[in-house]
Amino acid sequence: MSPNPPQSPNPPKTSQRPQPSKSSPVHPFDLLAVDGLLTDEEREIRRTVRTMADRELRPHVADWFERGAVPARELARRLGSVGVLGMHLEGYGCAGTNAVAYGLACLELEAVDSGLRSLVSVQGSLAMYAIWKYGSEEQKRQWLPGMAAGEYIGCFGLTEPDAGSDPGSMRTHAKRDGGDWVLNGTKMWITNGSVADVSVVWARTDDGVRGFLVPAGTPGFSAPEIKQKLSLRASVTSELVLEDVRLPADAMLAEARGLSGPLGCLNEARFGIVFGALGAARDCLETALAYAGDRIVFERSLASYQLTQQKLADMSLELGKGMLLALHLGRLKDAGNLSPEQVSVGKLNNVREAIAIARECRTILGANGITLEYPVMRHANNLESVLTYEGTSEVHSLVIGKALTGESAFR
Repeated sequence: MSPNPPQSPNPPKTSQRPQPSKSSPVHPFDLLAVDGLLTDEEREIRRTVRTMADRELRPHVADWFERGAVPARELARRLGSVGVLGMHLEGYGCAGTNAVAYGLACLELEAVDSGLRSLVSVQGSLAMYAIWKYGSEEQKRQWLPGMAAGEYIGCFGLTEPDAGSDPGSMRTHAKRDGGDWVLNGTKMWITNGSVADVSVVWARTDDGVRGFLVPAGTPGFSAPEIKQKLSLRASVTSELVLEDVRLPADAMLAEARGLSGPLGCLNEARFGIVFGALGAARDCLETALAYAGDRIVFERSLASYQLTQQKLADMSLELGKGMLLALHLGRLKDAGNLSPEQVSVGKLNNVREAIAIARECRTILGANGITLEYPVMRHANNLESVLTYEGTSEVHSLVIGKALTGESAFR
């Protein structure tokens, strides 16, 4: 017997080709170790808001979106009970958290739906902030504690049918009549308008643009709800109509003079959007990752294909960069060093990337991506509104352009 039998030049295959190893998935935020940049308190606030949102809001939001109706008052009271309404303000029942914690709360709420974050943004960063920043002590005591608790809802009346990006061209005006003010005009696209207990209305006067507090039920004031929306359907959107609305002199926000008043409020709301839009993007990406892992195509998971992984890698990169930008801006804000053009950088980048992520995730889900069984198309539709409100992408580009060149392109 030969000790070394001859070998076949083509030995038979005894096993299939080696399969690539599969490691444990990493969350997109873990790629850049985002959690390590947060304090224990910030992580705890994020956890509290996420838990409440996932348990109490997420199960209902697709139905609210489909019906185009949301239980705004019930939501306001629940959100008030966890302290997120006006949470970055000091005193008057407000939580007094830092800006980053507020941003993280916005992110978790928008991960469920942009409409829910809009309710919180308008309540806290527009209506409450306007009263807190520019109101009298009496106005603050009258409204802010109830608004922080969600017992009162506020709205912010700046945008008009013919004055969106150019609020200086507003037509709503206020005239003195004895000791009173008489307001006339129309505001458009006002979140919370028809459920608001108090509306912060900006109007042109002989002394420039001034703000006024208009309680619900004031004669001549109405707030018809806008229906047939294809975006932000889980949110109340209204007109504000003022026809000879008579207000006492102390209804004016005495410390706000000119457009700097409402624009200062808008910067507060835009900051929340910088974080919030990332929540919608994160939810879309998490959905796409889970779907791609479970979906079998040509006897393999969709996640195992190179083209799918390219999409997931690119989206995770933009989501992570957007989160780092948001955190940086939050730290600047907490230090008192955040400028309006920096807010524009955050709003422009993060909303633009969020809507791109939502659209790309829809392609991974295929036809399933257009149904309300998954949140992706709902987020994409909502982000179309987020892209526009609190300053369009074009406006923020021009704000940045002015900062870079010293030249204003607005006029």
